[in-house]
Amino acid sequence: MASLLPASAVPAIEFDAALISKLKQSGPRYTSYPTADRFTSEFKSWDYLHAVSSVRVQGMRPLSLYIHIPFCDTICYYCACNKIVTRDRSKAATYLAYLKREIEMQGKLFSGINQVEQLHFGGGTPTYLSDGQMDELLAHIRRWFTLAPDAIGEYSIEVDPRTVSPELVHRLREQGFNRISLGVQDFDPAVQKAVNRIQPEQETLAIVAAARAAGFRSISIDLIYGLPKQTQASMESTLGKVIALSPDRIAIYNYAHLPHLFKPQRRIHEDELPSADGKLDMLHLCITRLTEAGYIYIGMDHFAKPGDDLAIAQQQGRLHRNFQGYSTHADADMVACGVSAISAVGATYSQNEKTLDAYYERIKQGELPMVKGIRLTMDDLIRRTVIQSLMCHFELSSSAIELSYPISFHEYFAEELAAMRQFEQDGLVRFDGEWLCVTDKGRLLIRNLCMVFDHYLNRQPEPVRFSATI
Repeated sequence: MASLLPASAVPAIEFDAALISKLKQSGPRYTSYPTADRFTSEFKSWDYLHAVSSVRVQGMRPLSLYIHIPFCDTICYYCACNKIVTRDRSKAATYLAYLKREIEMQGKLFSGINQVEQLHFGGGTPTYLSDGQMDELLAHIRRWFTLAPDAIGEYSIEVDPRTVSPELVHRLREQGFNRISLGVQDFDPAVQKAVNRIQPEQETLAIVAAARAAGFRSISIDLIYGLPKQTQASMESTLGKVIALSPDRIAIYNYAHLPHLFKPQRRIHEDELPSADGKLDMLHLCITRLTEAGYIYIGMDHFAKPGDDLAIAQQQGRLHRNFQGYSTHADADMVACGVSAISAVGATYSQNEKTLDAYYERIKQGELPMVKGIRLTMDDLIRRTVIQSLMCHFELSSSAIELSYPISFHEYFAEELAAMRQFEQDGLVRFDGEWLCVTDKGRLLIRNLCMVFDHYLNRQPEPVRFSATI
């Protein structure tokens, strides 16, 4: 275990409810820049092939591999993920047949530069697969990609505690996973019933215990605030139980009620949702309880123990943000396989077909199943660097940008720096001409600050598609 950060290095958060309410708006989460809503069908498979060729010229560097398993047994009403709810297990077998073909196609493209140091299984519910299916899928991945040794690689899987046993958790570790993420959301039975996710507390405790006994290197727990029937008291109780479990990482997501975009959310009774002020109180409670318990605020909705890789990477300036959230693998191209999965290779982003039928048809034709994407311009690359720096490290060096790109920072971002003055007056940032630094008060509003540098958003605001920034 890495040593703890010195007290002076631990970033603080200042919660200003009045300012948060004043600046509340909708905006991107910046798991990419440009954001996925800017991808277009003009991007073709040969654009992706060109990107792979450019990566090959740069020589050997590690890959990040994402595998999307879209299936779930039951529907959780709050869910906004791309998933398929079915109890027909034959659908998973069909899906795996096509998924393996895509993995093979990608493996051939990256032959010779296929060293994977980060593997993530997401969904849906990845543990929807049977033990045998998981064995076969992992063997197929190892056939086409070279996975780094366990001590180096970060191999993670998302788990629904309702769908796994302690024995299966041990099998997952034997199969090569060394990080596990558990969806909890809330321990309160009334809240669980309101979102159709009945998950007895003892089930979760048993899975955490099994993960520790199996030797998982990291355990993460996901929570959501703003769900129906949640109160300060129920959130306090859930936080106490989670802190007692002592996971390495905790993610606390703001529930975004967007029933016009996500049909399952229409089953949630809006009159049971907490008020805007109630949600802010819950967020304040979460921040207070977790920081008092010794967790470091990484950014957005992520907290980690001081000795966790994320906290250390942030301290050392190595933290990165991608479609899985915060990551320690800043130099890795991401190859994503499966329906709706998004790759980030070279100066491109590309997304697979979003429906099974379309995904299957493209693979039948022997094609990569990409439906849209984007080739980044020089302006995109510059702004991505700026946004990544603010999202991950809460600071930005103008001279560092000038060393990386042929621009004068002050001239190039004259309009953005003018817009920043209001945030500076509000006490969210400081700018001395060289360093743009986010204050303790500004950390919670980092999305608002990054939006200033978003060329697409400022040119054509469309906030209805995004969740609230806090």
